[in-house]
Amino acid sequence: MGTQLRVFMGIVAGLLLSGCAEDLGLDQHGRKVTAAELDGQWLVINYWAEWCKPCRSEIPQLNLLAERMKNQGVVVLGVNFDGLQGAELTRSSDTMKIDFRVLEKDPSERFQLPRNEVLPVTYLVDGQGRMRERLLGEQTAAGLIARLKDLRDEG
Repeated sequence: MGTQLRVFMGIVAGLLLSGCAEDLGLDQHGRKVTAAELDGQWLVINYWAEWCKPCRSEIPQLNLLAERMKNQGVVVLGVNFDGLQGAELTRSSDTMKIDFRVLEKDPSERFQLPRNEVLPVTYLVDGQGRMRERLLGEQTAAGLIARLKDLRDEG
């Protein structure tokens, strides 16, 4: 019985640890972001900073995109270019009036996003987690909706 219990506990521990591997960290409100809630969704991942003037004018468009696409299999996520976390990220997101989720942890490795030194930059990631496009510069909700439609139609 001891051996079976150890095997069972090992399996449980493995499952719990694999669940942690799926964790994308916390958002700007301290809420956990899991892979399960993003699986199968198209992701619009935007890198921004407070000091970036085009980022400031782009945020309302991304808020609009998030609202329009929330029940259509598209999730908008932000990533602070300066790597802010915790209270600093919350303050900066509030200052920028960001309504969509902002990740504390940069997801670039997970989605194999190339590092970019120009802001703003937006990545479109398909439902299988593959980067489909990198868009440099300020985006509009209408432009992103059209691009997502084209990419989704391509399959």
